[in-house]
Parts: sequence; C-alpha cells; structure tokens
Amino acid sequence: MRRMSRTVCAVFAAALVMAVAVAPALAEPIIHDVRPGYGVTGIGWISDYHAPLRGSAVDTRVYYLDSKVEGPTTLVLGGTHSNEIAGIMAATLLVERAVVTTGRLIVVPYANASGASYADTYHPEIGYYSLTTESGVRVFRYGDRLTNPEHQGPDADKYIHYPSGQEFPGYEARNLDRAHPGKADGNLTQQLAYAYHQLLLEEKVDVAFDLHEAGPTSRLANMVVANPKNIDFAVMAVVDLEMQGIVMNVEHSSDSFHGLSHREWGDTTPAASYLIETPNPAQAPNAINPDVVNDKVNPLSRRTATHLATIDAVLNAHELLDGKRTRWVGLPSYEELVSDGLEEYLR
Repeated sequence: MRRMSRTVCAVFAAALVMAVAVAPALAEPIIHDVRPGYGVTGIGWISDYHAPLRGSAVDTRVYYLDSKVEGPTTLVLGGTHSNEIAGIMAATLLVERAVVTTGRLIVVPYANASGASYADTYHPEIGYYSLTTESGVRVFRYGDRLTNPEHQGPDADKYIHYPSGQEFPGYEARNLDRAHPGKADGNLTQQLAYAYHQLLLEEKVDVAFDLHEAGPTSRLANMVVANPKNIDFAVMAVVDLEMQGIVMNVEHSSDSFHGLSHREWGDTTPAASYLIETPNPAQAPNAINPDVVNDKVNPLSRRTATHLATIDAVLNAHELLDGKRTRWVGLPSYEELVSDGLEEYLR
C-alpha cells in the first residue's frame, strides 16, 4: 500500500489544492464538508490510483480506517450520483464516527465530486440541504447524477461503453455508473471509473458497496443488487434485515447491462460487489417541492440508517460463511439513527 499517500496530512492536502489552483487548464478539486473522526488513519485521493486525475474536478478524498488487526478490506462509496444523498450521508457517518476493530475500511463519500459541483437537473430548486449538528449548521450540496458538462465537455449522440461496446444515449458518458470498469485513456468519467478499479485491485478489497437511491415507486427502491458470484450473501442479508423489521429486496446483476459497479467490479476483480438503493422522495415521478431531509415517509435519517444496516447485514453474512468480516464500533444503531436523526451523530 502507498503508505505515504495514505497518511497525507492537512498541510499536504492544502498544498495540493493550492498547486492545482494555479493550473488554468485544470479544475480545482472540490473539498466537501466531511470531518474525519478518530478512526481515520489515513487520507488520500482517488488520483493516487490514476495520476492523470490529479488536479481535476473528479479528484476526491479517500479515507482509510485501518484497525491494524488482520481481517478483510471493505470499500464503501457514496455519491456515485450526487442527488442520491443517503449514500453520501452513510459514508460521511462512517468517516466521522466509525472506529474499525478488525480489518480495514476504505470510504469515499463523494465518488463523483464533479456531480456535486452543480445543482440537480430535475430539481435545481433544492440546490443545498442543511443539518443542524452539535457544531452548528452544516450545509451540503444536492448535486446531479452526472459529471458536470463543464468538466468533461459536450455529449456526443451516443456513448459506447468500454470494453463491452454497448450503446447508450450520449449523456450517459458522464454517468459513473455506466463507466465501470473504466478506461485509462478514456473521457474524464471513464478515467474516474478506472481509478476505482485500480483501488479495488491495489488495496485487495474483499467486499465493495456502492450506495444509491431510487424513486419511492421504483422497482429498485429498497433493493440490494449483488453480483451473481456473491448473491447468496445478499439473500442471507435480506433475511437478516427482515428479522429486524427492515424490508429490503434482492436481485442479481443483469447479464446484459454493462457499466454498473456491481456487475463490473465483481466480474473483473476478486471483490464481492453490492449496490444498495433506498427511496428518495425527489426521484418520485412528477415530485413537487420534495423534502429530501424530512420527508414524512422516507426521511433522510431512515434512508441513511437503511444503508448502514444493510452493509452490516451483508458483512454479517460474509462472517457466517467466510468466518471473517470488517468490524467497527462507534455508529448509532438503526433505531437510534431513525429516532434521533442524523443531526445527533454528524460532527
């Protein structure tokens, strides 16, 4: 592991930001409000895994929580789509509160930071959302699901996925979840996907999660999607969650739909790969003035709690069948997070 880059301190991070700011051909990396807790043992950048991304708008912080106790390595990505904020909040809570006791946890709260640089195309009126924590009001961007066109350029008529050759509408060229496993010399979004693929390989990730949201009436709402090679773990997790009163469904990755994290990660790396979806009210068809934080049916606290509970249930299944899992302390229970709200646990 690249020990020096993993333990980069705030001084070096600030110096890097200053360095890229003077390069007019490059956009400056976007620094989001994520406050590392005592469990964080190192901070790096996704560009550590693909140098051409350094200084670009998709370069983003990678947080390492290493117990120094032998065990599996788990990866959690939030913010693949920046308008799917429960995943971002779940990843942020892991960074701010988790202390890993077995194995390693790698967390990226803003997997596509460029998407969080501009307002959601469908609900630009949201713009930002705020949470009042013990340290004051914290403001977060409600972004878009795609890389900012100002950072990648205009879309072609068609986007051809690499390496499958599958055709998509041109705008999907800016969708990180249509770009896996990436392309080293591809467009900006493909290069970002390539960097995550390299992270999985170089860090020998055992279990990987990509956290998403869908419309409340979508088939994908409250869903665990698993690569076929690890579908049994997902089934066990869903049964475990049902016993806790948390209703989730399960399906395996499509055989014919390419570019998705759970399909491509699982097919091209040793990692067991999963995608988790929770119901975001702003993604309901014809939603008017949706409240993405305090929705009465699907509040952000419940959606975030569902992501964290599902991750835990999947890892429990791995422990039951494999005899090992990444383990941590410091996070609230599902019930505590739902009843107390995110505000009580963010820093």
